[in-house]
Amino acid sequence: MCINTYKLMKITEILAKAKETKVSFEVLPPLKGKSIQSLYNIIDQLMEFKPPFIDVTYHREDFEYKLMPSGYYEKVAIRKRPGTVGICASIMGKYNVEAVPHLICGGFKVEETENALIELAYLGVQNVLALRGDARKFEKTFVPEPGGHKYAIDMVKQMHDMNEGRYLDSDLHDAYKTNFCIGVAGYPEKHFEATSYRKDLQHLKNKIDAGGDYIVTQMFFDNKAFLKFVKDCREIGIQVPIIPGIKPLTKKSQLKTIPSTFYIDIPDELENEMEKCKTPEAEKQLGIEWCVQQSKELLKAGVPCLHYYTMGDVKTLGNVVRGVF
Repeated sequence: MCINTYKLMKITEILAKAKETKVSFEVLPPLKGKSIQSLYNIIDQLMEFKPPFIDVTYHREDFEYKLMPSGYYEKVAIRKRPGTVGICASIMGKYNVEAVPHLICGGFKVEETENALIELAYLGVQNVLALRGDARKFEKTFVPEPGGHKYAIDMVKQMHDMNEGRYLDSDLHDAYKTNFCIGVAGYPEKHFEATSYRKDLQHLKNKIDAGGDYIVTQMFFDNKAFLKFVKDCREIGIQVPIIPGIKPLTKKSQLKTIPSTFYIDIPDELENEMEKCKTPEAEKQLGIEWCVQQSKELLKAGVPCLHYYTMGDVKTLGNVVRGVF
């Protein structure tokens, strides 16, 4: 008989016990219609780097207009990448690493959020990244589900309450206390909806004060912005681990798409060098070299973990991580 000796650990415990900087990854669920093996094929390659945890994104349903047999177009809800919870359970069982599901406000009523957290607790998942989530394609700003959370801090408070044994049903007595380690998002260059950098920092501190245990940042390409962000966080009393989120820029077109999609800046030096590239191969190589150097600088700065966004391009990331360590 095979006995699984895997010991569950919180992200904060993993980082506290680490003697050196860890490497972790974020992966996307397979597109609907593809098997989980397509994701395993990616994770199999990532395991070379011994990640202690892997994040799995959650994708809210969006709407599309489809031509019906009647001849009329009808708006239908479609989730293109379902399966986050099941994927996390599979990753933990197959690879013996912590899986961190993203849980978003969009698409959930508060009762549904509670039920999702109960299911995660039953599965042994104890690390969750609490996010508001993005607006749908046709929405100018984020619109919460009727009866759902409007901000990530509200979900953080709900998770913290469950850790204390407080559920939405106030009639429950001696309720089971969950044991979630709560991650939240941070924005070194300010969340695009925040009115100022300082106010955004205060919003982040409020999430930590509400129960957040660690921070994972939005991707960035300028380490100076990240290091200033960490310094500013410490100065206002945020003492939890801050994990930098990193992604290599791999093609010239991303000079426009990444800033417009993620509301971040591209350093002038990187943009100038990318503009000089004459071939797609040269563009990708420059992006890899920039990301390697960026990662090495962050290592020297003593970050607890380098968290890489795979975006499905595991080969490029493999070249990056091998260049760093």
